[in-house]
Amino acid sequence: MTFEAISKTAVAEDIVAQLLLLIQEKKLRPGDKLPPERELAVMMGVSRPSLREALRSLSIMHVVELRHGSGTYVTSLEPEILVEHLDFVFALDDSTYLQLFETRKILEPGLCALAAQRISDEELAQLETCVAHSAAGPQDPEAYFQADIELHTIITVAAHNPVLHRFMASIHRLSQASRRRTVVLPGIMQQTYQDHQAIVQALTAHDPTAAYQAMLTHLTHIEQRLRAEQTHEKHNDLS
Repeated sequence: MTFEAISKTAVAEDIVAQLLLLIQEKKLRPGDKLPPERELAVMMGVSRPSLREALRSLSIMHVVELRHGSGTYVTSLEPEILVEHLDFVFALDDSTYLQLFETRKILEPGLCALAAQRISDEELAQLETCVAHSAAGPQDPEAYFQADIELHTIITVAAHNPVLHRFMASIHRLSQASRRRTVVLPGIMQQTYQDHQAIVQALTAHDPTAAYQAMLTHLTHIEQRLRAEQTHEKHNDLS
């Protein structure tokens, strides 16, 4: 492995950029061990404090793992790990939730249409269980929350498309943060229960068009309620 020397005026961000580039170019792969800190600093022509700062940043991003007494390793780079801290972004601004809904409205209706053609009887039975659990939402919000996640996960798996599955995996953690925000919206649990029934009904009928529309309607309902809540909050702030 060749690490290029970095300009002496460089800061930790430049070191991070080069290491990320090596990963993108597959010159560093999941599980690879980096050279010892002293050796790596010499190879890159940087100070050890700058290198440590860069490695700490990559560790926070879950790109590398700093193992005491063993060294620094590239992580598995699984999407769920890499986006772990991004739910903090959602806590700062509801507009990010709306951007996520735009993404989900592009991906999930198509996934649902594929699932309608490919879903198994066993997966349909699992979805019926999810719907039953989501019915208990007001009495057991956590059960509702888990049922919602599981229902969408089952549909993703049932589509049998590894590429789309990877896209959904990359936003899974963000979707959980989004659900924590929207679950408290007025009337959302009852609406979601009804939407889930419609989705499962379309999947049971193996109707791709109906499944596509049912999922799109479901996501639109939640998005509209979130927008309404934002408008209400803004009005209260101004009054």
